[in-house]
Amino acid sequence: MAALRVAVLVLLGLGCAAAAVPLVIWHGMGDSCCNPQSMGYIKKIVENKIPGIYVLSLKIGSNLIQDMENSFFMNVNDQVTEVCSQLAQDPHLKGGYNAMGFSQGGQFLRAVAQRCPSPPMLNLISIGGQHQGSVYGFPRCPGESSHICDWIRKTLDLGAYTQAVQEHLVQAEYWHNPLKEEDYRKSSIFLADINQERGINETYKKNLMALKKFVMVKFLNDTMVDPPISEWFGFYESGQAKETIPLKETLLYTEDRLGLQEMDKAGKLVFLGVQGDHLHFSEEWFYTTILPFLQ
Repeated sequence: MAALRVAVLVLLGLGCAAAAVPLVIWHGMGDSCCNPQSMGYIKKIVENKIPGIYVLSLKIGSNLIQDMENSFFMNVNDQVTEVCSQLAQDPHLKGGYNAMGFSQGGQFLRAVAQRCPSPPMLNLISIGGQHQGSVYGFPRCPGESSHICDWIRKTLDLGAYTQAVQEHLVQAEYWHNPLKEEDYRKSSIFLADINQERGINETYKKNLMALKKFVMVKFLNDTMVDPPISEWFGFYESGQAKETIPLKETLLYTEDRLGLQEMDKAGKLVFLGVQGDHLHFSEEWFYTTILPFLQ
């Protein structure tokens, strides 16, 4: 009788597709959770291709305007805390989820992986994220936010590493000036922390290494991220702003401060390159290259 019961359960299972792993999306600078031309569109095409999937596009604030403004002016550490709370309270995510961050949303979701292991993040996909810092020079700005970016650029040039700017300007918190490395390590309240630049937080390392895959997408013709190799965890060689070094030549990797070397050897790191400027990619590329990590 027990054998018959098992056989029936197996047969019933054959007719049931496994539930899709939920997906959490975090937008980039100057964007919002539900813009029909960006995150709203991504949410829609994922839902169309993976029937039944639950997709949460993160909103920081009570409305879309606040969400967009917070991408410029809300302390990143506070944003990460808010997101961790949202994820912990969402019953759809209790069994784990995949995460996909666009531009600065990539490094912000990495902070979530490192700081908030429950519910568990399974795979992290960073599309144009600046994991060693960026906007050194802040060359341009998305959409209709150029006036905001003009002001930000001037503010960063005057005092990116002052406490007031660090506390209230998102881009300052991952502003990495290779000519002022000591100031950066001492004063960066976000990036220097999650990149283990002031000491080793073993919990950060353990939590990141729990990922099944950490996928990093670099835009090969990027004119916004400086240097573009930051999207693959590389950066300028210290003390100058011309020559860059890849991840494997950084102290972060050689000393394995974050577990990336061990993850790399285990086949957990995936480096993808796509032709195009920052966040410019085709729907076909997204379907063929990114969707497999979500299924």
